[in-house]
Amino acid sequence: SENQNGLIIETEMLDSNKDSLKLEAMKRIVAMIARGKNASDLFPAVVKNVACKNIEVKKLVYVYLVRYAEEQQDLALLSISTFQRGLKDPNQLIRASALRVLSSIRVTIIVPIMMLAIKEAASDMSPYVRKTAAHAIPKLHSLDPEQKDQLIEVIEKLLADKTTLVAGSVVMAFEEVCPDRIDLIHKNYRKLCNLLIDVEEWGQVVIINMLTRYARTQFLNPNVNVSITHMYEDEKAEVTTLEKRKPYVMDPDHRLLLRNTKPLLQSRNAAVVMAVAQLYFHLAPKAEVGIIAKALGMFEPYLKSFYIRSTDPTQIKILKLEVLTNLANEANISTILREFQTYIKSMDKDFVAASIQAIGRCATNIGEVRDTCLNGLVQLLSNRDELVVAESVVVIKKLLQMQPEQHSDIIKHMAKLIDNIQVPMARASILWLIGEYCEHVPKIAPDVLRKMAKSFTNEEDIVKLQIINLAAKLYLTNSKQTKLLTQYVLNLAKYDQNYDIRDRARFIRQLIVPTDKSGALNKYAKKLFLALKPAPVLESPFKDRDHFQLGSLSHLLNAKAAGYQELPDWPESAPDPSVRNVEVKDSVCAERTVLTGPEGAGNRKRGRKAVKNQKSASESESESESSESEDESEEESEEESESDTDVRKKKVGLDWNRILANYVVNTLHYIQYTAFYFFK
Repeated sequence: SENQNGLIIETEMLDSNKDSLKLEAMKRIVAMIARGKNASDLFPAVVKNVACKNIEVKKLVYVYLVRYAEEQQDLALLSISTFQRGLKDPNQLIRASALRVLSSIRVTIIVPIMMLAIKEAASDMSPYVRKTAAHAIPKLHSLDPEQKDQLIEVIEKLLADKTTLVAGSVVMAFEEVCPDRIDLIHKNYRKLCNLLIDVEEWGQVVIINMLTRYARTQFLNPNVNVSITHMYEDEKAEVTTLEKRKPYVMDPDHRLLLRNTKPLLQSRNAAVVMAVAQLYFHLAPKAEVGIIAKALGMFEPYLKSFYIRSTDPTQIKILKLEVLTNLANEANISTILREFQTYIKSMDKDFVAASIQAIGRCATNIGEVRDTCLNGLVQLLSNRDELVVAESVVVIKKLLQMQPEQHSDIIKHMAKLIDNIQVPMARASILWLIGEYCEHVPKIAPDVLRKMAKSFTNEEDIVKLQIINLAAKLYLTNSKQTKLLTQYVLNLAKYDQNYDIRDRARFIRQLIVPTDKSGALNKYAKKLFLALKPAPVLESPFKDRDHFQLGSLSHLLNAKAAGYQELPDWPESAPDPSVRNVEVKDSVCAERTVLTGPEGAGNRKRGRKAVKNQKSASESESESESSESEDESEEESEEESESDTDVRKKKVGLDWNRILANYVVNTLHYIQYTAFYFFK
């Protein structure tokens, strides 16, 4: 009820004839929107004031309309003529706000009006209005994709803009509408590189990401040293001299990009720093990537800063675990392992699993603590939490593969736990270990198979497959004790509901059980099942993210997100660099080429002299009224021939004066209203 009373009061204030009351009402309404309250009921009362002459009221009205124009489309359409008049307003802020409101009305019937407004705004004198035009391009494209060709023309025009205010916005529009049209970037590449340092922060992020993909298509890979020797030639041939390697020469434009982005590593915006880091990671030679990396030793004194807090979200906890694992060395491993042991008591199951995996990676990286880590993980097998036990079994399995002959006692201990562990993955891992190293536990393995044969029909599919594998391996190494058990397990698997298990049973029966029709493969069954396997590598869970662009949402999620653009592969041969060469011409008069240096100064002097001659000719012409008609015609023809270029130069001068005057006026307006808005 209080909210309704407030809306009534503000409606009455908006209907008042006093601008002060309207301004106060609009301030209250905008404050309501900022607090997250719904003010859409006031749309009819607000939209009437779009024609208000008070600049401050009009600006706040446009702020409101941008927020609710998409929801109240019918009412917004009634005032579309007012928005169109706003596009012609002398104040650049009003022109930009009118275009912003117009592009927020999601109705296809006004697409032609929006297109015309964007084209006019793209040629506006104010860079702020041109920036708003760039923001409106993706909105129109999403509303009517058929306008893509016309919008690309506008993007091409705005890409040539030399104002830093426009650069970031137009590149964002380019990325939304036509990211594959790299031909639009060729002529503007060097300009964007040079403007980058002065572009606003979020524009820098967009431009850097775009230039990263552009560079991957236009330059050669700086980290590939092409060798003449073939990869399959013998080892002696592989030891080549430096003379047989083609030297790599970096393209000057490639170097320009790296040089101009390097200062942005000192940016206050973390997103900019991350964008430059990914650019160097994907584009720079390995020798230069070091400037974005920090030596791990620098962080060792601050090890405790990466300890996990109970208030940290799971994702941050896992990232801190990754940092601690990378910082682990022989000097601090005991401290880090003690810290990891406390994490296992956490209630966050995902975090506990990640902690156990981190212990396994530490054991893999630092051989001196492998036995300590194994003993600690074995103690976790008596934990009441099934998840802790299951994850410990999986990590122990991978560690035992490195030195199985030294840890037969651990395998025996895990075999005793098979009855108590119910997690399918953990049970399957134990069975795999017993089967793989059955020769180290010859007395225990057959008994484990006997127990598992009893419960075969009640096991999960992953466990059933490992029971079949265990039976096959024991049959090949100890057929006297396990022949009947193996046949029993294979008969059960033959009638299983899962076709994978049925197929595996048929395959193993034909492979290990000799018959008259057995092929040559039967002789090699033992080598197939009991061959030495390579020790697994406990890698970081972040390792497989390298195929995504660093710093992207897909890289964070480790899954391809909507809108993600693949980073292009390096070209095998360098594209033509001349496509980035630009002919510098004056933007006001297309016929007149801009001249710099002595020649330009000489031309300007000759132009001033020609203007003086023209004036003297006209004066003498007015004084000699009694001269002959032939002389008059000769003087007129001389005047026309001499003043052709002079008149054009006068016109250009007037154009420049008018542009400069308008720019100064608009700048003063902008300073005045900005100061009024912030200091009132």
